[in-house]
Amino acid sequence: MDLDSAWDAAWTDLGFMSDDGVSMEYSTDVEDINAWQSLSPVRRVLTSVDMTLGFTAIELKARTITAYFPGSTISLVSGAIQRLDIPAAPGPQEFAFGLEWIDGDIKNRLVVARGEITARESLSLGRSSAVGLGMTVSAYASSAPEIATWLSNDPAWAA
Repeated sequence: MDLDSAWDAAWTDLGFMSDDGVSMEYSTDVEDINAWQSLSPVRRVLTSVDMTLGFTAIELKARTITAYFPGSTISLVSGAIQRLDIPAAPGPQEFAFGLEWIDGDIKNRLVVARGEITARESLSLGRSSAVGLGMTVSAYASSAPEIATWLSNDPAWAA
């Protein structure tokens, strides 16, 4: 994985995102270990790590609509008419998620090797706005110790 290579053909472009961009949340939970002799904890134990990415896709491409409705399928009805079948009880769907952004000469790539869309915003079908598919991706630990990998050529990162 590097910053200069094109994304592999196996990656699927989800298209344009809303101008709100992508939100990333990272949180940890700890459990305090208390001792009778102290009013403050004597130790804290990390109990969980959570990382999510939130975004709103504004292109109703086959890949975004089937990601929004997990387990759904699109089939040709006739001519140019497509049919989306949305299952009543979808199973889990894990994907790898990649994000790239540029700020001047600084390039960043974030890869979540294992993730799942775990929350969806309501669809708004309005006369004067684009249809947005708001989704939240939860990152899962993989066989590696990382929950995600972030690459950057930002000189401020240098040790």
